Amino acid sequence: LKGIIYHTIKFCDYYGFEYASIKNNIKVPLLKLETDFTSQSAGQLLTRIQAFAETIEGSDDMDPTKGISEEARRRMESGVYYVAGIDSGSTSTDVVILDQDGKIKSTMIIPTGGGAMMSAEKSLEKAVEKAGISKDDIVRIVTTGYGRAYINSGDDSITEITCHAKGAHYLNPNVRTVIDIGGQDIKAISIDENGAVKNFLMNDKCAAGTGRFLEMMARTLGLSLEEMSTMGLEWKENIVISSMCTVFAESEVISLLANNNDPGNIAKGIIDSICIRTSNFAKKMPINSKSKVFFSGGLAKSNEVRLLLAEKLNCEVVTHEYAQYVGAIGAAVIGNQKANKILI
Repeated sequence: LKGIIYHTIKFCDYYGFEYASIKNNIKVPLLKLETDFTSQSAGQLLTRIQAFAETIEGSDDMDPTKGISEEARRRMESGVYYVAGIDSGSTSTDVVILDQDGKIKSTMIIPTGGGAMMSAEKSLEKAVEKAGISKDDIVRIVTTGYGRAYINSGDDSITEITCHAKGAHYLNPNVRTVIDIGGQDIKAISIDENGAVKNFLMNDKCAAGTGRFLEMMARTLGLSLEEMSTMGLEWKENIVISSMCTVFAESEVISLLANNNDPGNIAKGIIDSICIRTSNFAKKMPINSKSKVFFSGGLAKSNEVRLLLAEKLNCEVVTHEYAQYVGAIGAAVIGNQKANKILI
Protein backbone atom coordinates (compact mmCIF):
# COMPACT_ATOMS: atom_id res chain seq x y z
CA LEU A 1 0.00 0.00 0.00
CA LYS A 2 1.56 3.28 -1.15
CA GLY A 3 -1.21 5.74 -0.37
CA ILE A 4 -4.91 6.31 0.23
CA ILE A 5 -7.33 8.64 -1.55
CA TYR A 6 -10.28 9.21 0.77
CA HIS A 7 -13.35 10.62 -1.02
CA THR A 8 -16.39 11.88 0.84
CA ILE A 9 -19.35 14.17 0.32
CA LYS A 10 -18.68 17.86 0.86
CA PHE A 11 -19.98 19.28 4.17
CA CYS A 12 -21.01 15.79 5.34
CA ASP A 13 -19.53 14.87 8.73
CA TYR A 14 -20.95 11.35 8.80
CA TYR A 15 -17.64 9.80 7.75
CA GLY A 16 -15.47 12.06 9.91
CA PHE A 17 -14.80 9.40 12.54
CA GLU A 18 -13.68 6.90 9.90
CA TYR A 19 -11.29 9.40 8.26
CA ALA A 20 -9.84 10.35 11.67
CA SER A 21 -9.28 6.67 12.47
CA ILE A 22 -7.50 6.07 9.16
CA LYS A 23 -5.36 9.18 9.57
CA ASN A 24 -4.28 8.17 13.07
CA ASN A 25 -3.55 4.51 12.32
CA ILE A 26 -2.25 4.36 8.76
CA LYS A 27 1.32 5.49 8.08
CA VAL A 28 1.11 5.91 4.29
CA PRO A 29 0.31 9.25 2.59
CA LEU A 30 -3.38 10.15 2.72
CA LEU A 31 -5.31 12.50 0.41
CA LYS A 32 -8.79 13.58 1.46
CA LEU A 33 -11.15 14.78 -1.26
CA GLU A 34 -14.53 16.35 -0.58
CA THR A 35 -16.80 16.86 -3.59
CA ASP A 36 -20.43 17.66 -4.31
CA PHE A 37 -20.43 15.15 -7.20
CA THR A 38 -20.54 17.85 -9.87
CA SER A 39 -17.97 18.13 -12.65
CA GLN A 40 -17.11 21.80 -12.18
CA SER A 41 -14.07 21.09 -9.98
CA ALA A 42 -12.67 18.36 -12.25
CA GLY A 43 -9.54 20.36 -13.09
CA GLN A 44 -8.67 21.01 -9.46
CA LEU A 45 -9.38 17.40 -8.48
CA LEU A 46 -7.12 16.19 -11.29
CA THR A 47 -4.32 18.45 -10.04
CA ARG A 48 -4.69 17.16 -6.48
CA ILE A 49 -4.71 13.50 -7.49
CA GLN A 50 -1.79 13.84 -9.91
CA ALA A 51 0.20 15.85 -7.36
CA PHE A 52 -0.51 13.15 -4.78
CA ALA A 53 0.78 10.50 -7.21
CA GLU A 54 3.89 12.59 -7.95
CA THR A 55 4.51 12.98 -4.21
CA ILE A 56 4.37 9.21 -3.74
CA GLU A 57 6.25 8.13 -6.86
CA GLY A 58 8.39 11.21 -7.44
CA SER A 59 8.35 13.22 -10.68
CA ASP A 60 11.89 11.99 -11.39
CA ASP A 61 10.69 8.45 -12.09
CA MET A 62 9.36 9.21 -15.57
CA ASP A 63 11.17 7.90 -18.62
CA PRO A 64 13.73 10.62 -19.48
CA THR A 65 14.04 9.44 -23.09
CA LYS A 66 10.35 10.06 -23.86
CA GLY A 67 9.91 12.34 -26.87
CA ILE A 68 13.63 12.82 -27.50
CA SER A 69 14.45 12.71 -31.21
CA GLU A 70 17.83 11.74 -32.60
CA GLU A 71 18.40 15.35 -33.64
CA ALA A 72 17.69 16.56 -30.09
CA ARG A 73 19.99 13.87 -28.70
CA ARG A 74 22.83 14.98 -30.99
CA ARG A 75 22.25 18.59 -29.94
CA MET A 76 22.47 17.58 -26.29
CA GLU A 77 25.67 15.64 -26.91
CA SER A 78 27.16 18.75 -28.51
CA GLY A 79 26.96 20.41 -25.10
CA VAL A 80 24.81 23.42 -26.06
CA TYR A 81 21.05 22.99 -25.62
CA TYR A 82 18.06 24.50 -23.82
CA VAL A 83 14.92 23.35 -22.01
CA ALA A 84 11.66 25.25 -21.52
CA GLY A 85 9.03 25.28 -18.81
CA ILE A 86 5.50 26.51 -19.62
CA ASP A 87 3.10 27.38 -16.79
CA SER A 88 -0.41 27.81 -18.20
CA GLY A 89 -2.39 29.49 -15.42
CA SER A 90 -5.89 30.94 -15.25
CA THR A 91 -4.58 34.50 -15.47
CA SER A 92 -1.21 34.34 -17.24
CA THR A 93 0.97 31.98 -19.25
CA ASP A 94 4.62 32.04 -18.15
CA VAL A 95 7.61 30.59 -19.98
CA VAL A 96 11.16 30.12 -18.68
CA ILE A 97 14.07 28.85 -20.78
CA LEU A 98 17.12 27.33 -19.06
CA ASP A 99 20.47 26.57 -20.68
CA GLN A 100 22.31 23.26 -20.35
CA ASP A 101 23.83 24.41 -17.06
CA GLY A 102 20.41 25.14 -15.55
CA LYS A 103 20.80 28.93 -15.74
CA ILE A 104 17.89 31.16 -16.76
CA LYS A 105 18.29 32.25 -20.38
CA SER A 106 15.00 34.14 -20.79
CA THR A 107 11.53 34.60 -19.29
CA MET A 108 8.19 35.66 -20.76
CA ILE A 109 4.70 36.25 -19.39
CA ILE A 110 1.51 37.05 -21.33
CA PRO A 111 -2.21 36.98 -20.44
CA THR A 112 -3.66 33.48 -20.94
CA GLY A 113 -6.61 34.80 -22.92
CA GLY A 114 -9.12 32.46 -24.54
CA GLY A 115 -6.94 29.43 -25.30
CA ALA A 116 -4.19 27.71 -23.33
CA MET A 117 -2.56 26.21 -26.43
CA MET A 118 -2.43 29.49 -28.35
CA SER A 119 -1.13 31.44 -25.33
CA ALA A 120 1.52 28.80 -24.65
CA GLU A 121 2.79 28.88 -28.24
CA LYS A 122 2.82 32.68 -28.33
CA SER A 123 4.61 33.00 -25.00
CA LEU A 124 7.17 30.35 -26.00
CA GLU A 125 7.86 32.11 -29.31
CA LYS A 126 8.47 35.41 -27.50
CA ALA A 127 10.75 33.69 -24.93
CA VAL A 128 12.76 32.04 -27.74
CA GLU A 129 13.10 35.37 -29.55
CA LYS A 130 14.15 37.10 -26.32
CA ALA A 131 16.78 34.40 -25.70
CA GLY A 132 18.19 34.86 -29.20
CA ILE A 133 18.00 31.16 -30.00
CA SER A 134 16.06 28.88 -32.35
CA LYS A 135 13.11 26.81 -31.18
CA ASP A 136 15.02 23.77 -32.51
CA ASP A 137 17.65 24.44 -29.82
CA ILE A 138 15.08 23.44 -27.17
CA VAL A 139 15.38 19.71 -26.52
CA ARG A 140 12.68 19.37 -23.90
CA ILE A 141 9.49 21.22 -22.96
CA VAL A 142 7.69 20.59 -19.66
CA THR A 143 4.18 22.00 -19.13
CA THR A 144 2.36 22.75 -15.90
CA GLY A 145 -0.63 24.72 -14.62
CA TYR A 146 -4.36 24.24 -15.14
CA GLY A 147 -3.99 24.54 -18.92
CA ARG A 148 -1.25 21.90 -19.21
CA ALA A 149 -3.70 19.25 -20.46
CA TYR A 150 -4.50 21.39 -23.51
CA ILE A 151 -0.88 22.01 -24.58
CA ASN A 152 0.26 19.43 -27.13
CA SER A 153 3.83 20.66 -27.57
CA GLY A 154 5.14 19.45 -24.21
CA ASP A 155 7.28 16.37 -23.60
CA ASP A 156 6.14 16.04 -19.98
CA SER A 157 3.16 17.38 -18.03
CA ILE A 158 3.74 17.96 -14.30
CA THR A 159 1.36 19.47 -11.73
CA GLU A 160 1.95 22.99 -10.50
CA ILE A 161 2.38 21.59 -6.96
CA THR A 162 5.55 19.71 -7.91
CA CYS A 163 6.77 22.53 -10.17
CA HIS A 164 6.28 25.25 -7.53
CA ALA A 165 8.27 23.13 -5.09
CA LYS A 166 11.14 22.70 -7.57
CA GLY A 167 11.01 26.35 -8.65
CA ALA A 168 11.07 27.76 -5.12
CA HIS A 169 13.97 25.46 -4.21
CA TYR A 170 15.85 26.63 -7.33
CA LEU A 171 15.46 30.29 -6.30
CA ASN A 172 16.06 29.74 -2.58
CA PRO A 173 17.31 26.29 -1.41
CA ASN A 174 16.81 27.25 2.26
CA VAL A 175 12.99 27.46 2.19
CA ARG A 176 10.87 24.54 3.36
CA THR A 177 7.39 25.95 2.76
CA VAL A 178 5.94 27.58 -0.35
CA ILE A 179 2.81 29.72 -0.41
CA ASP A 180 1.31 30.63 -3.77
CA ILE A 181 -1.69 32.94 -4.09
CA GLY A 182 -2.76 32.30 -7.66
CA GLY A 183 -5.54 33.76 -9.73
CA GLN A 184 -7.70 30.71 -9.10
CA ASP A 185 -6.47 29.06 -5.90
CA ILE A 186 -4.16 29.16 -2.88
CA LYS A 187 -1.47 26.54 -2.45
CA ALA A 188 0.66 25.72 0.59
CA ILE A 189 3.46 23.23 -0.07
CA SER A 190 5.92 21.63 2.34
CA ILE A 191 9.21 20.64 0.67
CA ASP A 192 12.38 18.82 1.68
CA GLU A 193 16.02 19.85 1.24
CA ASN A 194 15.97 18.65 -2.40
CA GLY A 195 12.83 20.54 -3.39
CA ALA A 196 10.61 17.44 -3.37
CA VAL A 197 7.02 17.75 -2.11
CA LYS A 198 6.42 16.37 1.38
CA ASN A 199 2.84 17.61 1.78
CA PHE A 200 0.52 20.12 0.15
CA LEU A 201 -2.83 21.88 0.58
CA MET A 202 -5.11 23.55 -1.96
CA ASN A 203 -8.17 25.62 -1.18
CA ASP A 204 -11.61 24.63 -2.45
CA LYS A 205 -13.09 26.11 -5.61
CA CYS A 206 -13.83 29.64 -4.46
CA ALA A 207 -12.49 33.05 -5.46
CA ALA A 208 -12.16 34.10 -1.81
CA GLY A 209 -8.55 34.63 -0.82
CA THR A 210 -7.18 34.34 -4.35
CA GLY A 211 -5.57 36.84 -6.68
CA ARG A 212 -8.91 37.12 -8.48
CA PHE A 213 -10.47 38.32 -5.21
CA LEU A 214 -7.92 41.13 -4.92
CA GLU A 215 -8.35 42.05 -8.59
CA MET A 216 -12.10 42.43 -8.12
CA MET A 217 -11.69 44.45 -4.93
CA ALA A 218 -9.16 46.75 -6.63
CA ARG A 219 -11.57 47.24 -9.52
CA THR A 220 -14.32 48.15 -7.06
CA LEU A 221 -12.01 50.80 -5.60
CA GLY A 222 -11.18 52.02 -9.10
CA LEU A 223 -7.51 51.08 -8.66
CA SER A 224 -4.93 48.71 -10.08
CA LEU A 225 -3.53 45.97 -7.83
CA GLU A 226 -0.26 47.89 -7.48
CA GLU A 227 -2.09 51.12 -6.61
CA MET A 228 -4.23 49.34 -4.03
CA SER A 229 -1.17 47.73 -2.40
CA THR A 230 0.64 51.09 -2.25
CA MET A 231 -2.43 52.86 -0.89
CA GLY A 232 -2.76 50.15 1.78
CA LEU A 233 0.57 51.31 3.23
CA GLU A 234 -0.91 54.72 4.00
CA TRP A 235 -3.82 53.57 6.16
CA LYS A 236 -4.85 55.57 9.22
CA GLU A 237 -7.86 53.67 10.54
CA ASN A 238 -8.23 49.91 10.88
CA ILE A 239 -11.17 48.65 8.81
CA VAL A 240 -12.16 44.99 8.93
CA ILE A 241 -13.66 43.39 5.81
CA SER A 242 -15.90 40.85 7.53
CA SER A 243 -16.93 38.83 4.46
CA MET A 244 -14.51 36.67 2.50
CA CYS A 245 -17.11 35.80 -0.16
CA THR A 246 -16.11 37.84 -3.21
CA VAL A 247 -19.69 38.90 -3.98
CA PHE A 248 -20.51 39.97 -0.41
CA ALA A 249 -17.09 41.57 0.10
CA GLU A 250 -17.65 43.69 -3.00
CA SER A 251 -20.98 44.90 -1.58
CA GLU A 252 -19.23 45.63 1.72
CA VAL A 253 -16.53 47.70 -0.01
CA ILE A 254 -19.16 49.64 -1.99
CA SER A 255 -20.99 50.44 1.26
CA LEU A 256 -17.74 51.58 2.92
CA LEU A 257 -17.03 53.90 -0.02
CA ALA A 258 -20.57 55.26 0.12
CA ASN A 259 -20.02 56.11 3.79
CA ASN A 260 -16.95 58.19 2.81
CA ASN A 261 -14.38 55.83 4.30
CA ASP A 262 -10.85 56.53 3.12
CA PRO A 263 -9.85 54.20 0.20
CA GLY A 264 -6.44 53.64 1.83
CA ASN A 265 -8.09 52.27 4.97
CA ILE A 266 -10.35 50.04 2.86
CA ALA A 267 -7.36 48.81 0.82
CA LYS A 268 -5.55 47.87 4.05
CA GLY A 269 -8.65 46.00 5.24
CA ILE A 270 -8.87 44.06 1.97
CA ILE A 271 -5.18 43.06 2.09
CA ASP A 272 -5.55 42.15 5.77
CA SER A 273 -8.47 39.85 4.98
CA ILE A 274 -6.61 37.89 2.30
CA CYS A 275 -3.48 37.59 4.49
CA ILE A 276 -5.53 36.30 7.44
CA ARG A 277 -7.26 33.72 5.24
CA THR A 278 -3.98 32.63 3.62
CA SER A 279 -2.09 32.40 6.92
CA ASN A 280 -4.87 30.38 8.59
CA PHE A 281 -4.81 28.06 5.60
CA ALA A 282 -1.00 27.74 5.58
CA LYS A 283 -0.79 27.12 9.34
CA LYS A 284 -2.19 23.65 8.70
CA MET A 285 1.36 22.93 7.52
CA PRO A 286 4.24 22.65 10.04
CA ILE A 287 5.18 26.36 10.19
CA ASN A 288 6.91 27.88 13.22
CA SER A 289 8.82 31.06 14.01
CA LYS A 290 12.06 29.51 12.68
CA SER A 291 10.49 28.56 9.35
CA LYS A 292 11.42 30.34 6.14
CA VAL A 293 8.45 30.62 3.79
CA PHE A 294 8.75 31.37 0.07
CA PHE A 295 5.98 33.58 -1.32
CA SER A 296 5.38 32.94 -5.05
CA GLY A 297 2.97 34.23 -7.67
CA GLY A 298 2.07 37.68 -8.95
CA LEU A 299 1.04 38.97 -5.51
CA ALA A 300 4.58 38.36 -4.25
CA LYS A 301 5.47 41.65 -5.95
CA SER A 302 3.45 43.41 -3.24
CA ASN A 303 5.71 44.14 -0.28
CA GLU A 304 2.64 45.00 1.79
CA VAL A 305 1.12 41.54 1.30
CA ARG A 306 4.46 39.83 2.02
CA LEU A 307 5.03 41.77 5.26
CA LEU A 308 1.48 41.14 6.47
CA LEU A 309 1.82 37.42 5.71
CA ALA A 310 5.03 37.32 7.74
CA GLU A 311 3.24 39.05 10.62
CA LYS A 312 0.28 36.65 10.53
CA LEU A 313 2.50 33.56 10.19
CA ASN A 314 5.02 34.81 12.77
CA CYS A 315 7.97 33.77 10.61
CA GLU A 316 10.20 35.06 7.83
CA VAL A 317 8.52 35.28 4.42
CA VAL A 318 10.88 35.70 1.48
CA THR A 319 10.35 36.16 -2.23
CA HIS A 320 12.40 36.74 -5.39
CA GLU A 321 12.33 38.91 -8.50
CA TYR A 322 11.33 35.76 -10.45
CA ALA A 323 8.61 34.77 -7.94
CA GLN A 324 5.90 35.08 -10.60
CA TYR A 325 7.74 32.50 -12.74
CA VAL A 326 8.18 29.85 -10.03
CA GLY A 327 5.90 27.29 -11.71
CA ALA A 328 7.57 27.68 -15.10
CA ILE A 329 11.03 27.63 -13.50
CA GLY A 330 10.19 24.39 -11.70
CA ALA A 331 8.94 22.83 -14.95
CA ALA A 332 12.16 23.87 -16.73
CA VAL A 333 14.28 22.53 -13.85
CA ILE A 334 12.56 19.13 -14.15
CA GLY A 335 13.18 19.22 -17.92
CA ASN A 336 16.84 20.03 -17.34
CA GLN A 337 17.19 17.16 -14.87
CA LYS A 338 15.67 14.76 -17.42
CA ALA A 339 18.04 15.98 -20.12
CA ASN A 340 21.03 15.49 -17.84
CA LYS A 341 19.88 11.91 -17.12
CA ILE A 342 19.89 11.12 -20.82
CA LEU A 343 23.50 12.24 -21.11
CA ILE A 344 24.66 10.05 -18.21
